[in-house]
Parts: sequence; structure tokens; C-alpha cells
Amino acid sequence: MCTAITYAPHAHYFGRNLDLNVSYNEQVTITPRHYPFNFRRMGEQTDHYAMIGMATVVQDYPLYYEATNEKGLSMAGLNFPGNAVFQPEVDGRDNVSPFEFIPWILGQCATVEEAKERLATIHLVNLNFSTALPLHPLHWIVADKDTSIVVEPMAGGLRVYDNPVGVLTNNPSFEYQLFNLNDYRHVSTKLPANTFAPTLNLDAYCLGLGGQGLPGDLSSTSRFVRATFATFNSVCEPTEASAVGQFFKLLDTVLQVRGLNEAGDGTYEYTIYSSCCNVDDGIYYYRTYDNNQITAVSLFNEQLDSERLITYRLQHDQQIHYEN
Repeated sequence: MCTAITYAPHAHYFGRNLDLNVSYNEQVTITPRHYPFNFRRMGEQTDHYAMIGMATVVQDYPLYYEATNEKGLSMAGLNFPGNAVFQPEVDGRDNVSPFEFIPWILGQCATVEEAKERLATIHLVNLNFSTALPLHPLHWIVADKDTSIVVEPMAGGLRVYDNPVGVLTNNPSFEYQLFNLNDYRHVSTKLPANTFAPTLNLDAYCLGLGGQGLPGDLSSTSRFVRATFATFNSVCEPTEASAVGQFFKLLDTVLQVRGLNEAGDGTYEYTIYSSCCNVDDGIYYYRTYDNNQITAVSLFNEQLDSERLITYRLQHDQQIHYEN
């Protein structure tokens, strides 16, 4: 499972935890403006916005997990098993396979409003990348510097929700996840008043009692609540280093530790990587499970008027600074 968040303390940031039980050799991948996207049913596109994000590259094609384009529009796909339904092709619609969805939107849209216009004509169709790589059941968060939406392909059609919290996890549907926050309206960063029995001298014996009732398990609903509470109450200094560090701390509140969430086949789901993109400056930061050092790749430090993908292998080896 996964968690995606947005954060805007002074600049604007977008990122996620990728929680899986297996890695697919993902790489930081930059798609320049003239890389030829050959969409299965929508033809070739050789003039589009450049983008940076995490992808598995297969046959020179970037299968993006999440990405941000040069205009600051971001998008991430998260697991949505049992709910996601991809349809047969329909004449007169933009028939796009889910593995093409991120390039299709980020290649053409600069804002969430422009993305909504594209979504009005899109039809997510059941076309696998290959027999060896079938589609994953996904839903998506799309965000610009001001707002975000959630896109869910359901049995009754494509649903698009305004996302006032800028957070997405997995099942159940976003509509339920948002409503479920009502059950936690009492949770606070402050010490609670004694409403149990005001005449009793009940001791506020430590800080953090206002957070009692905040769920601590690894389920999607609990991670959604915890990530929303953390991002809405987060405080950091007005610097890039502080904001990026704080973003990763926010993702740490929903991080999955290897060994705590069994996948049922003897493997364990864990946070393979965490990412944070400064969407104003096009800087993509990441950490891996085994390497706590933050690594940065800049979109605008590359030659973007080109045709070839630019990839960076992930730094998995732990970086330790020895003081003596």
C-alpha cells in the first residue's frame, strides 16, 4: 500500500511512500519535451511538457509511479485493489491505458483545472503494457500548487473528487476516507481539558494526550487519518532544507517497517522509497528504505529539449557519516 501527500509551508511539495513487498528496479526518470510517447490508441506525442519522477523503465518506456511536470502539476498512482475497474474501448473517447495515464495528463496539462478538462473525455481502458506486465488496480492523486483532486476508476465509471486535504492512501474509496475524518475531530496537538469529571483532579501527566485516539496501525484508513493530521499541523522553518526534512518526517508518520506487514506469501510490505518534489523548482528528492540520506535530482539541470530518457539509479547503500 502507499501514502501520497501535499505540503505547502512556503514552497509547494508533493511526494509519497511507495509501500510494496517487492521492488521493480525503479529509477528517478526524466522525460524531456520531445521524447516520443506512443500511446496505444491515441497516437504519437513528441511535443509535451518535460517531467521528473520515479518509474520502472521497460523497453525504453517510463512506467511512472509518480511524477511532476515542468509546470508544477504532479500525479501519483496508488494501489486500489478490488475497486479499480478499467473498461473496454469506446468510440469517440480518449482511450488511454492506465499505464499511460500519468504521461497523458502531465504531458498536456499545467494545472488541475486543465487536467479536469482532459478527464471529461478520457476513458481508462483495459490494455496491458504486455503479457508479462498486466495492469495494476490503481487510483490517482493529481495536484498543482493550489489544489488537488482524486481520480478513481469504478465499476460505474470514472469518479473525480476534489481533495481538500491533499492526501491519498488506498482502499476504501476516497469518499469514505474523507468522511471518516469526522470520527477524529476531537484529536488535537494541545493538552485536552478534563471533560471526564471536572471535579476530579485528573493529571495531564505528559504531553501528547491530545493525540489519544489517533490510529496507529498500518491500514489505509489509519494512514489517511494520521497523514492528514500530521500535514495539517506541521510546523517548519521557512527554508528549503527544513521543508524537505519536514516532508520526509511527515511521510515517516506512515512509514512501513519491514517485518510488520506480512503480504501473505512469506514476504513483507515495506516502504521501498519515499519521495518529495519541490514542484516550484523541479527538484526531486528521495530516500530508500536502506539509505536514509536524501538524494536530489533537478529537472532543470538537464537538457529538456531532447528525445532520450534520462535515468538515475537509486542509491540504496546506507550513507553513514563517521565523526571519528
